Amino acid sequence: MKRMMVAMVLCASFALIGAEETKAIKPGEEAPRPLIQMAILLDTSSSMDGLIDQARGQLWTVVNEFITATREGKKPELQVALYEYGKPSLGADGGFIRQIVPLTTDLDKISQELFALKTNGGDEYCGWVIKTAVEQLAWSKNNSDLKVIFIAGNEPFTQGPVDYRTSCKMAIEKGIIVNTIHCGTSEQGIADKWQDGARLADGKYSFINQDKAVVHIDAPQDKEIEKLNTDLNKTYVAYGAAGGEAKSRQMEQDGNAAKMDKQAFGQRAACKASDNYRNGSWDLVDALKDNKKLADLKDEELPEEMKKMTGEQRKAFVEGKAKERADIQKQILKLNDERTAYVAGEMKKKAGSQDDSLDKVMAKTAREQAQQRNFQFK
Repeated sequence: MKRMMVAMVLCASFALIGAEETKAIKPGEEAPRPLIQMAILLDTSSSMDGLIDQARGQLWTVVNEFITATREGKKPELQVALYEYGKPSLGADGGFIRQIVPLTTDLDKISQELFALKTNGGDEYCGWVIKTAVEQLAWSKNNSDLKVIFIAGNEPFTQGPVDYRTSCKMAIEKGIIVNTIHCGTSEQGIADKWQDGARLADGKYSFINQDKAVVHIDAPQDKEIEKLNTDLNKTYVAYGAAGGEAKSRQMEQDGNAAKMDKQAFGQRAACKASDNYRNGSWDLVDALKDNKKLADLKDEELPEEMKKMTGEQRKAFVEGKAKERADIQKQILKLNDERTAYVAGEMKKKAGSQDDSLDKVMAKTAREQAQQRNFQFK
């Protein structure tokens, strides 16, 4: 009898635990989108200029890895966070660490901050910055979501008062994978415990030459992608107090990508043509997709061209922009597929591998780990 009572109590307890982890979806209610959360921790001490340049130019390639990703038919929401560590100006009390951007869908903000980064000498505390990211960020509590940290640097992983082993174990206990990228040789990274840090948190260890010149190839599709990107920008309808500033940031990041190379610009345009690029906080087209109501906005929150419109005219105006945007996005994605195939063919003709660049390492690793969480890719 006692055994039966114990079994009943255990069953009830497990049922309660399951109920806490999975909220029931009410009839007619849409299931939430799956999440992919990625925190990028960059060493900004001296000699890391090459790493920062790669991150600036290759951000869009990394996020574009998830353009075709789905789970159970739903496209994921991609959130990215950015930290820097290892610079004296960041302050010893906080471990020479700065959270630049918390987990966000605002990829323009991530790009803007990457281009603002500067390097100088310092102490690189890997264990401390991992611990900070694990504790500070709003990580999903759903174990089905993909939660990953990418930490890149070149000094021993053992530096600092916070033991990397404790930090990495803390991360994986919360379902957060830690991937390590050593800027230097594989042997040195292994000796400096970068591989061990990844092993402790179910992650992948990689190594890159941060100063290696990345091969960039111009493609026949570049001019048309550039034109379509200009047309795409015209479909954004900025609203609210932050609208003007956010619109300017969008244009600024187009310019930054263009200054890097045609590849970076093309990848940014492809990202803007995907579901990963959402700006509901300042763009009316995306805001309506997020179920914001036009009727709830005050006249002063609207752009000048919409203030004199009737309610029906406003609705038709935004819907027209949405249709126009969808058509342009479809064209950009088609051209991007063609560009990717062209570049792959040209790369085969060139000597030397590009598999050790930051974007290749991060994209390949993130895709593999997403597939382990049942995400599917076309």
